[in-house]
Amino acid sequence: MLERLKHFFTHPTPEKQPLPEPDARLALGTLLVRVAMADGAYLFEEVEEIDHILARAYNLKPLEAAKMRADCEKLAFHIEDDTDMARRIREAVDYEHRREKVAALWAVVMADGVNDEREQALVELVEQTLGIDREDSEAARAAASIP
Repeated sequence: MLERLKHFFTHPTPEKQPLPEPDARLALGTLLVRVAMADGAYLFEEVEEIDHILARAYNLKPLEAAKMRADCEKLAFHIEDDTDMARRIREAVDYEHRREKVAALWAVVMADGVNDEREQALVELVEQTLGIDREDSEAARAAASIP
């Protein structure tokens, strides 16, 4: 134990790694995290759903998805403009895949079993920025609420 204390005081803290520049993949992950946190509670069910979404969407192994989510969590605490993240997705992804991203956002909203207005409002803002039609939005939301 004394060695660990000595090491703590004699070795400088490693420099913080810069945040990754968000591309469409990290933008989606960041928005998933932001939606999960919008109600002030970031629950295990939401984290698990985000990991599943990232793994399916990007063909990742569970550990790779968890690492990606961790990067997205860091970004989620530092970004100030959710519409910028949504724009990154809109510019890089065709309409059909943007609809899938909206369905993923709704799945995170529904993951904890609580339908919170703050989470809904954020998803609706992202939908508008992504240019998702109202009918497609409602279908994505309905699909997410069916177990």
